[in-house]
Amino acid sequence: MSGLFGAVSQKDCVKTLFYGIDYHSHLGTEYGGMVVLGDDFERHIHDISKSQFKSKFYDDYKGLKGNKGIGVISDCDPQPIYLHSKFGPYCIVTTGFIENKKELEEYLFRKGISFSEVSSTGVNMTELIAKLVSLGENIVEGIEKMFEMIEGSCSLLILTKDGIYAARDRLGYTPLVIGKKDDEWVVASESNSFCNFGYKLKKFLMPGEIILINEDGISVKNKGTEDSQICAFLWIYTGFPAAYYEGINVETVRENCGRALAMKDKDIKADVVSGVPDSGTAHAIGYAMESGVPYRRPLIKYTPGYGRSYTPPSQETRDLVATMKLIAIDDIIKGNRLIVCDDSIVRGTQLKNYLVKKLENAGAKEIHVRPACPPLMFPCKFCLSTRSINELAARKAIKAIEGKDIDDVSGYIDANSEKYKKMVDWIEKDLGVTTLRFQDIEDMVKAIGLPREKLCLYCWTGECPSKREKNDTKVKQEPCLTK
Repeated sequence: MSGLFGAVSQKDCVKTLFYGIDYHSHLGTEYGGMVVLGDDFERHIHDISKSQFKSKFYDDYKGLKGNKGIGVISDCDPQPIYLHSKFGPYCIVTTGFIENKKELEEYLFRKGISFSEVSSTGVNMTELIAKLVSLGENIVEGIEKMFEMIEGSCSLLILTKDGIYAARDRLGYTPLVIGKKDDEWVVASESNSFCNFGYKLKKFLMPGEIILINEDGISVKNKGTEDSQICAFLWIYTGFPAAYYEGINVETVRENCGRALAMKDKDIKADVVSGVPDSGTAHAIGYAMESGVPYRRPLIKYTPGYGRSYTPPSQETRDLVATMKLIAIDDIIKGNRLIVCDDSIVRGTQLKNYLVKKLENAGAKEIHVRPACPPLMFPCKFCLSTRSINELAARKAIKAIEGKDIDDVSGYIDANSEKYKKMVDWIEKDLGVTTLRFQDIEDMVKAIGLPREKLCLYCWTGECPSKREKNDTKVKQEPCLTK
């Protein structure tokens, strides 16, 4: 997912905007963008795939002035997009994923609408959203129409001369949160971006809620609904540890996950509990607290210049990051039985080719891998992450067991089934580890603390959230099945 941030102040907002965007750097690796409205819109976009947001935008930031602005750390396309529309000029940033993007492009073509932001990956998703919003009689109606037309998810910020419109995805897959300090307001994907500027968290936007933020405060344009399906992976992996979603802290959930893993591990004897840096760390701390086995750091992440190995879009870049960022400490590893907690196993290639080999080469006696979530079975339909079933370690295992690709994998989802056990055994042998045990989905949901029906669990179960009828685009939502 991408990370969004916006700021409105009676005074200049540029410093708050600059650092607020930077606090979302863990959510994307491709592009950064910011736009400030002073006398006019001033917009900057840079490729951040090989550098940090702060270094790329520092000179821009020093030259900007204005009391309203929005920005983004983007996981895919360049943003913000500027439009001179029938309801005036505006800039827009988005996060999410549009599954029926191609059909919506064709729909807009038939209406005589063209696109200017086109690359090798096709039409820019944020420009597509902007063109859909512009079909409304006003911005609020345009956002509501867009929500009806898309399959997937989209949360957004729109900067106009009237203020910042903030809209959370209709089923709340991705979060937006509001903060306030004196006469200044901020809106963000991640609440941790508020803390060091003294902003107090005021509210989480409801699914489908649309608000306008300006110098006078907040006005609600659409109240939204209770029909929430927030992405559970935010707590397990994606989110920053200090962030809160729906009032629930990320670090606390990860500790809960680790505790749950330890409770199922009474038969395992170990000398050291460790976490794969960074998102596996809190899971490991929870495991250590519950089990009494000491938490230590046999693998250290060399932070400068190396981000998350899951986030970059190319396998080559992911492998490079995985190779370079983790450094083994032989004295902690040699001769010890290790519990290694990770947030998840997605493709499995980095764990197998880099982490496990580093531990083996350093003399680990045993390696027990404990992912904090169940096996990932389906590519995400609502955010940009895994895009192919064949990428997933669980699907590779199923293909090897069955001798072919199969559509119906429901027998492998039940953690009590023989098929599930065969799948996990295959992944364990493929990774070359002593034991492998995944988190049960019930324990993961309990660790988060929301009712199961309030969470999107699609990538583990194949169960889709609520279905909605589409409007005159004639685009129909296909049923989501566990096959």
